[in-house]
Amino acid sequence: MNGAGKSTLLKVITGQTEPTEGSATVGASVRLGYFSQYSSDLLDPSKTIFEEVESRIPMATIGTVRGILGAFLFSGDDADKRIAHLSGGEKSRVMLACMLAVPVNFLVLDEPTNHLDITSRDVLLDALTRFEGTIMIVSHDRYFLRHLATRVFEIDHGKLNIYEGDWEYYREKTGR
Repeated sequence: MNGAGKSTLLKVITGQTEPTEGSATVGASVRLGYFSQYSSDLLDPSKTIFEEVESRIPMATIGTVRGILGAFLFSGDDADKRIAHLSGGEKSRVMLACMLAVPVNFLVLDEPTNHLDITSRDVLLDALTRFEGTIMIVSHDRYFLRHLATRVFEIDHGKLNIYEGDWEYYREKTGR
């Protein structure tokens, strides 16, 4: 449901904004990665794709950086493209590569498949399926949710409903 406060909830959880009531505390051992619909705005347009990812993991070898880029469909000369010349989907893939390059154990993703083509969405889905930590996702992409969700939190008219099951379980219980 649009306008229900899902993105605001994620911003509170990640410390991007203060809650209007109560508090949100993330555990001391949690290493958080946050991707919002506007995360690609944080990329430096003057850098190449390689330089942007390398700047997040400066101790990594060239081979490691190229491996990460390859996993997000940037191979060969593509890695030398400037951020300024990328499409919205390519910028999203770069941002996701940057986020997954650093060791995190809790990913918070706000509409991660927006601006992604089908191939890029599948690459992201594969990376997230292999991710060993916790993932919290706000998404309207049912295909994506069907493959990733193991518990569904629904915000409906200011009320949080929790469904202790996958996407199909949620659909059975709600008829949606």
